[in-house]
Amino acid sequence: MATEHKKEAQIALGTWSWGVGGFAGGNVVFGNELDTEDLKSVFAEALSSGLNVFDTAYAYANGESERILGELAADYDRSQLVISDKFTPGMQDDTAPDPVEAMLTGSLKRLGTDYIDIYWIHNAADVERWTPYLANLVKSGRVRRIGVSNHSLEQVKRVQEILAPSGIKLAAVQNHFSLLYRNSLTDGLLDYCKENAIDFFAYMVLEQGALSGKYDEDHLLPADSNRGKTYNPLFPSLKDLLAKLRALADDYQVTPAQIATAWAIGRGTRPILGVTKVEQVQDALKASELSLTAAELDALEELAAASGVDTRGGWEGEA
Repeated sequence: MATEHKKEAQIALGTWSWGVGGFAGGNVVFGNELDTEDLKSVFAEALSSGLNVFDTAYAYANGESERILGELAADYDRSQLVISDKFTPGMQDDTAPDPVEAMLTGSLKRLGTDYIDIYWIHNAADVERWTPYLANLVKSGRVRRIGVSNHSLEQVKRVQEILAPSGIKLAAVQNHFSLLYRNSLTDGLLDYCKENAIDFFAYMVLEQGALSGKYDEDHLLPADSNRGKTYNPLFPSLKDLLAKLRALADDYQVTPAQIATAWAIGRGTRPILGVTKVEQVQDALKASELSLTAAELDALEELAAASGVDTRGGWEGEA
C-alpha cells in the first residue's frame, strides 16, 4: 500500500509521563499528573518547531497517554504527524482471537486515528508468538510500519525471518542506548540496522537525568527516588565524563544534555526525549540541530568506557 512521504524529525518526543493510571502512569513513574490542557502549549511548540514524531504506548497509564495525544492531535493535520505506538506483551487480552489487533483497535480509538505510523512489539517476551500477528496489520492499512523494542540482535534477526514470507520488513528498532549503555554499538545491532535500512530509536539517552549536567556527586538526585538509588552511587565514576559533557556544552553554547543527545544522533540513532514543558521542546530542537565532530564522539565514548559504568536494565533480557 502506498503511503504519503512525511518529513520526520531527528528527535522523537516521548509521552510516557503523560496521563494518570496503571502501574506505569506518569503519576507513578514521574510524579506527574498531566492531562490534555496541561500539554497544549507543549504540543503546539513541538509542531511549530518541526518536531512531529510522538512516541506513546497503551502501557503508559493504561491508554491515558494515547488519549491525551489523540486529543492534542485532533486540532492538527494528521498527515503531518508521525505516531509511534506499542503492543505490550503481558498486557494483552488473551480472550481475543487476535490480542495484538485487539490492543491496536483500542489504541486507534483513543488516538482518534485510523492508522499508526509505527507500531511496535514493546518487549521480547515471546518473539515467536507475537511477531506473526504484525503482517496483517500492515496489509490492512492500520499500521504503516513495524518496529520492535527491547529486542537483541538475534531476536531482531528472528523477527525478520518470521516476517519474510509475508513480504513485510521490519522498519524500526527501539532500544536503550546512551553513553552509559552502548550495547547496540558493541554487539553489532546498530550496524545491522544501518545495513538493513532499519531506523534505530534510542531511549534513556540522558539516563533519567544522570547525563543532563544537572547532577553529579555534589548534586545528587533525590535519594529516595528509584533513579537516585540507581544513579547516585555511580556519580564518582562519571566525574570525567560529566566534565567533558560540560566542556563541550560550553564550546557549543548548549547544555550537557544536548551534547549527550547529539552524541546519540551522531551514532546514527533517533533519540526519544520525554517532554512536559515548552522549554524541553526548545531544548530538543536545538539538540537536533547540533553536530559533533568524529573526534568529539570518540572522546565521549572513551571517557564513558573508562568510567566502567554499565546501566543495563533488568528488563532488557539477554544480550
